[in-house]
Amino acid sequence: MKTKKIKHLLLSCMLMVMANVSAQMIKTVAPKRAKGQTDVLRLATAPLPTVRIAYIGLGMRGSDAVERMTHIKGIEIVAVCDMLEDRTKSTNEVLVKRGFPKAQEFFGADSWKKVTALPNVDLVYIATDWKNHANIGVQAMKDGKHVVIEVPGALTMDEIWELINTSEKTRKHCMQLENCVYDFFELTTLNMAQKGLFGEVLHAEGSYIHNLEPYWADYWNNWRLDYNKAHRGDIYATHGMGPACLALNIHRGDKMNYLVSMDTKAVGIPAFIKEKTGEDLKDFRNGDHTMTMIRTEKGKTIQIQHNVANPRPYSRMYQLTGTKGFANKYPFEGYALDESMVGQDIVPNHKKLSAHSYVPEEVKKALMEKYKNPIVIGIEEEAKEVGGHGGMDFIMDYRLIHCLQNGLPLDMDVYDLAEWSCLGPLTAISLDNNSAPVEIPDFTRGGWDKLKTVEFSK
Repeated sequence: MKTKKIKHLLLSCMLMVMANVSAQMIKTVAPKRAKGQTDVLRLATAPLPTVRIAYIGLGMRGSDAVERMTHIKGIEIVAVCDMLEDRTKSTNEVLVKRGFPKAQEFFGADSWKKVTALPNVDLVYIATDWKNHANIGVQAMKDGKHVVIEVPGALTMDEIWELINTSEKTRKHCMQLENCVYDFFELTTLNMAQKGLFGEVLHAEGSYIHNLEPYWADYWNNWRLDYNKAHRGDIYATHGMGPACLALNIHRGDKMNYLVSMDTKAVGIPAFIKEKTGEDLKDFRNGDHTMTMIRTEKGKTIQIQHNVANPRPYSRMYQLTGTKGFANKYPFEGYALDESMVGQDIVPNHKKLSAHSYVPEEVKKALMEKYKNPIVIGIEEEAKEVGGHGGMDFIMDYRLIHCLQNGLPLDMDVYDLAEWSCLGPLTAISLDNNSAPVEIPDFTRGGWDKLKTVEFSK
């Protein structure tokens, strides 16, 4: 009898704890979809045999993007736009050197509005400072253009919902330029996961750990340092989120339900500013290190970290943990697999393998060759030659143009942009409320289970 009472008491306590956690969760608002408006899952638009492109933002990312695009057939670069006139002129010099005609030049604070209104543009490629990403993207879609936006695609929940609603209303593509999805290890690992090599993937990790102290001065008008000063949370989560969410089929059979975030105090960047300027900042918002945990509808978890303040080796910390295997990229690239998952064609004596350690290098190479993602085949060497973070930037641009030219759905949609960018505003809410759990809205508004896996169009 006592045992039954104890069990009943324990069950009651557990239910009380669960109810308390639910009550403490900070809810978010998902606005209702307007009448007649439908989702843009697997959106396909009319083929564009020649894609006419306008670039807005020609700084650190934009200028490189223009040069990369000149290596892809079937494109025209119609317009280039930046705050600074000299950047438009130097970009045109690149075009002429590559055998392209000069593009129309636009410069100045509001010049982008003239660009989005141009009648001879199909695609607007946005690589400005973060605070202008969303409003340019929204206007470009309203002006009848497809849009691709550098990371993060949006900074606030209002911006995120405006991008979603505008894409749904206009039926125009709105894709975030998340290049880390297209790195060779991530693409191969995603293909392995889709083929079941890791069993059921239960947990994914990602990060952006990059000491930016040597680079702060490279950002126009000090915009990135100022953003870190004014905002708390994981403000640059998409490099880690992208590969992790694709491997877990987020809004393709699963969805993120809530997050919890925690950070350290701010030390590194305020000390850097004091050393350089003498300013003693007491109100610096962004902690040196931010950690975020996410739980999904299907009981999976994601861990994301952000640190641009401390002297650490660069890491995107890409990891997948499954019931039959494990993948890891930083600091050591490798796989650990249950022996049952490795066939004789890869390792004749595979019975000697153990999931307690990484497979030998020759096995890793054989696995990566066998499971090379199909979208890389035929362009791998060109991507490495053209470059852009080792080639992944070129693959991203190539895939974008390929899909537009053939009227195919893009690899990533506006819901990916929303899910990966929302960590900025939502982690700030968690941190400012003593690491309280914060609900992550269903940006598809009910469509998250329509698709069953990530599908790259051929």
